[in-house]
Amino acid sequence: MAGSGRRWDQRSDQAQAYRRLYKTARWQKLRARQLAEHPLCVMCADQGRVTPATVCDHVDPKTKMNPDRFFDGPFQSLCDDPRYRCHSSGKQRIEKGGKPRVTIGIDGWPVE
Repeated sequence: MAGSGRRWDQRSDQAQAYRRLYKTARWQKLRARQLAEHPLCVMCADQGRVTPATVCDHVDPKTKMNPDRFFDGPFQSLCDDPRYRCHSSGKQRIEKGGKPRVTIGIDGWPVE
């Protein structure tokens, strides 16, 4: 809407419906518990980094789009650290069929 100060949302009706679930008290409790029990980013850990997690992520992206399974999990803790963007870039790349980004060590070789 022009002039309202709100960004026009291009998401589908289905996406808008599941995104509302993230604002519920039930999700906030679940997220807090996940991050308390698993405080480090699992994708960073796979690359040998220790990074605090800030996102409770649905391991299977199909579960977040199904309101009946949204709160069921499984979940994983990921970071959105600007250096790595495991949730906003890494996970989305994998979900779209791409390969995970390889971290290069200071010696110039990939970190396994």
